[in-house]
Amino acid sequence: MAKVNYQYEKRQKELAKKRKKEEKLRQKQQKKNNQQGGAPIEPQEDEVVETPSETPPLEATDEKPDEKPAEPPAKE
Repeated sequence: MAKVNYQYEKRQKELAKKRKKEEKLRQKQQKKNNQQGGAPIEPQEDEVVETPSETPPLEATDEKPDEKPAEPPAKE
């Protein structure tokens, strides 16, 4: 039987929360602009709006997805 990947599930929940928060903020700004008589804010062409179906599957790597690669110390 396969093990349950709790980290993957947690990450998906976090991403969903982030998308929902961004959407609420976007709607709030749009409402504010409409009250001021401005044009509604729409996503820019270069701005990427992810949906769950567009999320690519995670590839198997030696690193954990939440960890950043080690950076060498800065030289002065």
